[in-house]
Amino acid sequence: MKFTARIPVTAALLALLLITATGCNRLKARDQLTKGVQAFKNARYEEAVNHFQNSIALDPDYEDAKLYLATAYSYQVVPNLDTPENLSIAQKALDGFNAVLAKHPNDLTALKQIASINRNIKKFDVAKEYEKKVIAIAPNDPEAYYTVGFVDWTLAYKNAITILAADGLTDQGDGNPKKSKGACQKLQAANTDLVNEGLQYLNKAVELNPTYDDAMQYLQLTYRRKADLECGDEAARKADMAQVDSWIQKAMGARKENELKKEKATQGGVSMQ
Repeated sequence: MKFTARIPVTAALLALLLITATGCNRLKARDQLTKGVQAFKNARYEEAVNHFQNSIALDPDYEDAKLYLATAYSYQVVPNLDTPENLSIAQKALDGFNAVLAKHPNDLTALKQIASINRNIKKFDVAKEYEKKVIAIAPNDPEAYYTVGFVDWTLAYKNAITILAADGLTDQGDGNPKKSKGACQKLQAANTDLVNEGLQYLNKAVELNPTYDDAMQYLQLTYRRKADLECGDEAARKADMAQVDSWIQKAMGARKENELKKEKATQGGVSMQ
């Protein structure tokens, strides 16, 4: 009877030890997270990765550590670099953010990071897909609209350079009126949808943020690509170029306004007596 009476006590002690060990690991995990965040803030990303990995090893359910780990990987991705090492780091970051989305499908940070990483490794269609998911959740986010417009312009520009080069021309940014009819038809086929979507999303970005000077700059650049599509219609080409000039002026004005706001913000709280 004495022996059997001791069994529940032993089980309770084991449970207590397990709880204590688990609590200890969680404290260690949080300490590793804190060290990782400090390393991350100082741009020591590889060191940060090690701390975040240690944190997850100590507490496999630590969601914050997983998000930070993916972010630390994403900061090591070099834009437009196609080396196996760079693509491997990008995939680790993507795996981390996709793991976050598996539990939290509407996590905006993960969605934006996946879009950014895919943009950096030149998977532009995937990048746009994720920016549109951001817009579906946060329809008043001007940056997401801007990014879709930026990607559309990037693709349209690449198409234009290739098609014009085959026609023996270098892009002049004015609709390239000297191009052949065949080249213009190719440009229409390749870029019409990109230009229309780009203008739509960039205009929406400016509607949401009336001093969004970067969006205004890409509006003028996208109108240059629209001018490529006005095959033989000189009036339409000139109208597009008038939009180019207009958006350049608007961007300059918005940039000055934004700089003034920054100056006032930095002077805030300073009393001149």
